[in-house]
Amino acid sequence: MKLDRSRRLHNRKIKDEIKKIIKKYLELISAKKIDEAKIQLKDVMSKLDRAAKKHLIHKNNASRQKSRFSLMLKA
Repeated sequence: MKLDRSRRLHNRKIKDEIKKIIKKYLELISAKKIDEAKIQLKDVMSKLDRAAKKHLIHKNNASRQKSRFSLMLKA
């Protein structure tokens, strides 16, 4: 029980970080700050890959999000 709780809190923390970094990226895209968004996109992709590697999110989910975010940057 105690180990489950600590793992759940750790996983929740990582997922929250991913959500925050994605939100920041989407704000940069909507504000048309392309140069800053490119830098942020690297961070987003890195976080998604790490989360998928640790099985916090499914690898296809991470891949799909990365694809969509890169398309947003191009558009």
